[in-house]
Amino acid sequence: MNGSLEVSELLHALFLVGIVAEAMTAALAAGKREMDWLGVAMLGCVTALGGGSTRDVVLGHYPLTWVAHPYYLLLTSGAALLTIAIARYMHRLRNIFLFLDAVGLVVFTVIGCNVAIGLNLPVVIIIASGMITGCVGGVLRDILCNSIPLLFRAELYATVSILTGLLYIGGLHMQWHHDLVMAAAMIFGLTLRLLALRYGWSMPKFIYGGNIH
Repeated sequence: MNGSLEVSELLHALFLVGIVAEAMTAALAAGKREMDWLGVAMLGCVTALGGGSTRDVVLGHYPLTWVAHPYYLLLTSGAALLTIAIARYMHRLRNIFLFLDAVGLVVFTVIGCNVAIGLNLPVVIIIASGMITGCVGGVLRDILCNSIPLLFRAELYATVSILTGLLYIGGLHMQWHHDLVMAAAMIFGLTLRLLALRYGWSMPKFIYGGNIH
């Protein structure tokens, strides 16, 4: 029991690290679009919390995470605004933020899967719930910044989320120890994402240059 409690606390701590990192990277995207400070704060909140909010709305899971825990709004908006003050140093922290973004992706995925599991939903919905939680915040950020969402590019991002979710659900289905399954799924997803960044792994692209008439 104590072991599971410690794991839950660690997962929550990683979640907080993830939303802070997402908010700070969103702030940089806002800066490239020359948004005002309110826009920076809002984009930070939307990016960090948008995936979980979208999941909860789709699944009818209430209250929304940030409604149940309002300090998440303060944490993410504060992190975004802090980025304004330290923006000149952010390029030196690029690798750290890429790592934290990867951590956030796998942690959000597992949390999203757990929400769907708690609602006794089918496996395909559980996997989708994990991917929505892990990826949609970034999609909302890119849409608001008028960019092609990372999810729709060839980069291994959504694929990492799906595979992490499949490994997690598969392990639970085999009735392996929950904490070990969760750790293995997150380590696998994190390793795959970092290797994809390091070696430029990507999904095949669809390129069509012809006319439809």
